[in-house]
Amino acid sequence: MTSTWSVRDTGSTAEADAETLPSVLARWARTRGADRAFTFVDYRDDPAGAPVSLTWRELDDRVSAVAQWCQRHACPGERIAVLVEQSLDYVIAFLGVLRAGSVAVPMYEPSPLPGHLTRLATALADAAPSVVLTTRRHTDAVHDFLDEHDLDAHLVAVDVLPHRPGEEFRPPALSPDDLAYLQYTSGSTRNPAGVMISHGNVAVAAAQTVRVYEGTPGSEVVSWLPLFHDMGLIVGLAAPLMGGLSSTLLDPLAFLTRPVRWLELMAEAGRAITVAPNFAYGYTASRTTDEDKAGLRLDDVATFGDGSEPVVESTVDTFYARFADCGARRSMFRQGYGLAEAVLLVSSSPAGEPPKPRTFDRELLAAGRAVEVASGSTLVSAGQPVEQRVRVVDPDSHRVLPDGRVGEIWTSGPNVCRGYWGRPEAESAAVFRAVARDADGREVEPYPGCRGWLRTGDLGVLVDGDLFVTGRLKDLIIVDGRNHYPQDVEHTAENAHPAVRRHAVVAFAVSDETGEHAVVVAERARQVPPAELDRAEVAAAVREAVAAEHGLAVRDVVLIEPGELPRTSSGKVRRTTCRAAYLDGALVTAA
Repeated sequence: MTSTWSVRDTGSTAEADAETLPSVLARWARTRGADRAFTFVDYRDDPAGAPVSLTWRELDDRVSAVAQWCQRHACPGERIAVLVEQSLDYVIAFLGVLRAGSVAVPMYEPSPLPGHLTRLATALADAAPSVVLTTRRHTDAVHDFLDEHDLDAHLVAVDVLPHRPGEEFRPPALSPDDLAYLQYTSGSTRNPAGVMISHGNVAVAAAQTVRVYEGTPGSEVVSWLPLFHDMGLIVGLAAPLMGGLSSTLLDPLAFLTRPVRWLELMAEAGRAITVAPNFAYGYTASRTTDEDKAGLRLDDVATFGDGSEPVVESTVDTFYARFADCGARRSMFRQGYGLAEAVLLVSSSPAGEPPKPRTFDRELLAAGRAVEVASGSTLVSAGQPVEQRVRVVDPDSHRVLPDGRVGEIWTSGPNVCRGYWGRPEAESAAVFRAVARDADGREVEPYPGCRGWLRTGDLGVLVDGDLFVTGRLKDLIIVDGRNHYPQDVEHTAENAHPAVRRHAVVAFAVSDETGEHAVVVAERARQVPPAELDRAEVAAAVREAVAAEHGLAVRDVVLIEPGELPRTSSGKVRRTTCRAAYLDGALVTAA
């Protein structure tokens, strides 16, 4: 008899079989073996794209072949790192590790991108994998990288392994409680930490994602998000697999080089589902020409999901204004909130409803109260909880706050993970199994069957049932006893002068013996040549705009070159890293 995971809460009922991703893959191979499962469109040699596909049966065979090799070279429960480029080989390698009963460490091949090598080395040293999977194309680079960092692991290229397992292969029985993989966080506010994700966590989260975006067998997902990233892994791989959806993948670089490719694949797929960070929509609108748009029809797209960072209303408006004549509608948009520790989704907006912006008094919001006004700080709703319980909690007293009060977002559900790899149990318990209390000091019950609440580290407010994310708890700029949200200051700064590059500004606070002071670091706009850049004029414009809008004095304005702001793999700016670089004197001012 098949056991079930309960995903039930007041007002909703949903059940997800306690199957694992490998067992679901085997089921699709038996029942829909000839149907297309995953496609990768390769733009490296052909600008028009060269698609390569696998059926469910082909994928199942390739996964079993990798799993059989892993069984011979690693014991159950040992870590196996996936250092594979975006491709079908990544899908095969990741699922092969899971089917073998080992613990996957989804990462990426050594890359010259800023900060990637350091984060890769840090994560691998923490995970200590006994085996590393890569491809022939990167074997030499991975070997040299492992040798340089004294990482002892058996290395193999998955694309040289047989495409079918031997007859003696027997996959181990997997339990929902077994550890499936370590999802290393992007490190936007701390060093990368390995979130321990069980087979049950990922199965529940993938099923939630399918239901939220109303996927059905035969529906298609289109994703350029990196598969080592939490959103890319769930949206591009786990959710399609769990729901029997076909998935079309492309490389992030192919998207960044020509973002209309993303939309073209969506148009070809019909009722397609996609999810991307907020910046991607503004980037696509600004980098798509009228010639690119010729013949592009988006009328049948099912969902444009927006997550991974706060949704900015102007970015949404820009995207839909640009593509309205192609059939894009605001009702296609789905905004949400999530994080790796909850295996992606925490909340999402309802299907068919346009984004829901609300404007709050900026000073009162910074002081912890959401009061609607005609002009102030506009936030877009991140929707309602997805089959879990969400509360806004005072981060110091751990008391649940009433609606309209800003606090830390806490969540509880079967998708919430067990803790951080290699960290003391007390540290994981404080984050993943916190105790919330009501105004009278009584414990607030977590989700049925769950132990405590996950502290997200994000600030938010509940208003009329909708969750509005206001910022990161650690990113608040506190000067002269007043709170300022960095994203508000960044928005003002990027509009203060044409020489400031849009969506490439960081604001943070620094301390000295006289107190806290605000600093703004911004990239130079590409259309402004370095020789024509008047740094004093730009700095004065930024200071004046921030002072007028926020009553905040900016001590220093630093202009750096385009592309030099440190970012996470999903494109979010790394404020903590930037602040550390500023304090170390490592930021080079634009000439």
